[in-house]
Amino acid sequence: MKFLHTCIRVKDLDASLKFYQEALGFKEVRRNDFPDYKFTLIYLQLEDDPDYELELTYNYDHKAYDLGNGYGHIAVGVEDLEATHQAHKESGYTVTDLSGLPGKPKMYYFITDPDGYKIEVIRLSQFQEK
Repeated sequence: MKFLHTCIRVKDLDASLKFYQEALGFKEVRRNDFPDYKFTLIYLQLEDDPDYELELTYNYDHKAYDLGNGYGHIAVGVEDLEATHQAHKESGYTVTDLSGLPGKPKMYYFITDPDGYKIEVIRLSQFQEK
């Protein structure tokens, strides 16, 4: 088995698509519109990870979703954590300070998408060391 995609439901498809493309570098790879059933699916990929997709599900006329207390986050890795963090801050995104696990160097931060989903941005080199 292998992971194929993660689905998140969004209330404003244009705002979410813009966020994932501009803030995190995702590219739209396909779109399926189902107007009779009132929903659209958009699949996004990162250029260096063509085997995994993020699915944005837009249900027409749906209000904001309650994220509940079960969702944690999705994570993406970057080569230059500090530069990416600074760029996200300068672009006006909601980001946390750089942080690390207890006793470890700073290696991640969180950015929040338009629907309130948290995305962890991790220094790729430290994540790969496991």
